[in-house]
Amino acid sequence: MDKQLIEDQLDHTIEQTGFDDLGEIYHGKVRDNYRQGDRRILVTTDRISAFDHVLPQTIPFKGQILNQTAAYFFDATEDLVPNHVLSVPDPNVTIAKECTPIPIEFVVRGYLAGHAWREYDRGTRTLCGQSLPDGLRESEQLPEPILTPTTKAEEGHDQDVSRKEALANTGLAPATYDQLAEWALALYRRGHKMATEQGLLLVDTKYEFGRTPDGDLVLIDEVHTPDSSRYYYADGYEDRLAEGRPQRQLSKEFVREWLMDHGFQGRAGDEMPTLPDAFRAKVTKRYVELFEKVTGQTFAPDTHPNPEARIHSALGDYVVQESH
Repeated sequence: MDKQLIEDQLDHTIEQTGFDDLGEIYHGKVRDNYRQGDRRILVTTDRISAFDHVLPQTIPFKGQILNQTAAYFFDATEDLVPNHVLSVPDPNVTIAKECTPIPIEFVVRGYLAGHAWREYDRGTRTLCGQSLPDGLRESEQLPEPILTPTTKAEEGHDQDVSRKEALANTGLAPATYDQLAEWALALYRRGHKMATEQGLLLVDTKYEFGRTPDGDLVLIDEVHTPDSSRYYYADGYEDRLAEGRPQRQLSKEFVREWLMDHGFQGRAGDEMPTLPDAFRAKVTKRYVELFEKVTGQTFAPDTHPNPEARIHSALGDYVVQESH
């Protein structure tokens, strides 16, 4: 993407929406949710989070990229797992079925990386009830993908749980849990296959599920996006593994690394750094690269000078009351 185009958008991002004529609003980390009976309007903003904190600056086009990546993979996996999507009327917006979230994140890992590697390196050989063999190297492919669920914490970090702990903590029926676990592994296998066709490796990812008012279980939130997934480049993977070198990643891990280099890891007392405009633009370029690499499509940005007005116009059919 043209550098100037990104720089021109630095002052035209979506930090937060406040459409009081679209229903009851809830602000998530990166999405603004408007509830309308049995449906929900999800506006993906340009906010970015890391270490369970929303960063103070926005990233141009990030919301468009995230929403469109999720839409692409929801469509590509609906033959495997039903999802909550009804329509995508704007680059930043998804209209979805209203769902009650299942309070577990279904994390699937195909490679030993990130949190799983850190635990393994400390000597842990059982993660969320899943046994890991000795002798694995960082970034090595696991014998089989494993499910490492976590609780969905209201505040702070999510916690790893085993199947037994997940059932005890949530009261979820064993058959329901097993159905969702089966879906998560099937989604990962599909995502990994699609990634390899694009020269990538889907290292790990998370899935969230919900229950519709009719009682149906569906995939919600996002799927195989840069905010929920870690990708490696397949080219050079084996050589880097053999030599013990870090893998080339296509994820937002570099944002976390930048924050750590500037003294922030989300710990008590850590001061949140300001993201310089040059770094914000760099993050945009990474997100564009990821979208184009994982989908095989060219990102076509909407450069409207007032994206909030554009979104509200696109949602004209969903106005439920007069603005105050």
